[in-house]
Amino acid sequence: LLFVLLVLIPVYVLFVTSFKGAGDAAPARAWALPTTWTLENWQTAWTTLAPAIARSLQMVIPATIISAFLGSLNGFVLARWRFKGADLVFTLILFGMFIPYQAVMIPLNQLVLGIGIPTGIPTLILLHVIYGIPITTLIFRNYYMTVPHSLIEAARVDGAGMLRTYWNILLPISIPSFVVVLIWQFTNAWNDFLFAVFFSSSSNGPVTVALNNLANGALLQNYGVSMAGALLASLPTLIVYILLGKYFVGGLMSGSVKG
Repeated sequence: LLFVLLVLIPVYVLFVTSFKGAGDAAPARAWALPTTWTLENWQTAWTTLAPAIARSLQMVIPATIISAFLGSLNGFVLARWRFKGADLVFTLILFGMFIPYQAVMIPLNQLVLGIGIPTGIPTLILLHVIYGIPITTLIFRNYYMTVPHSLIEAARVDGAGMLRTYWNILLPISIPSFVVVLIWQFTNAWNDFLFAVFFSSSSNGPVTVALNNLANGALLQNYGVSMAGALLASLPTLIVYILLGKYFVGGLMSGSVKG
């Protein structure tokens, strides 16, 4: 309970400040309840952030689904359809998890410009798919390693090839891992700011860019609007955790031991 209270302290400040008027939302009164409760901050924040929230959804949904599907394919091949050098390939894929994004921004920017993909949401979808492959591959490989080898052999005896074995046998039982990957990827892509700053602008970028502009766009800081915007920007990830959170731990544990 103590740690829950510590976590909720910033949430309390965000919440009460979002309902304060311009004169009432001051650092000195951060802990105090609003003198007059108002929804003006929420209306302003929604009007400003609504287009960016829609663009974030257009980016996050396909990026999450594509990276999860590719990670599932990679995990299946690396776990159950062994080939020479599979462990080396897996190790090289995992290197993508440990390279700081800041170290590759300049060459990555040049590469994206050379490909000719439009900046904004299309570029961000591609980047989140690519940079999501290492972690999704790791999660699915660990999960597929727990699947009994006899199940794969039975599919081969019945004449199923690699793709049919994956589609008809392993994919239907991969729901727990898919839930883990979808939550993970959705959260990372939604909260990303570094890629968004480099490869988009305020007119075609996701909600993190718009929220930064909202917080820093005026000489006189409007704390109430900033707090309301922060809460609005965090609602989608909160909804995802509420809907799928109960499957998250079970999905992680399903690949933690071998059957």
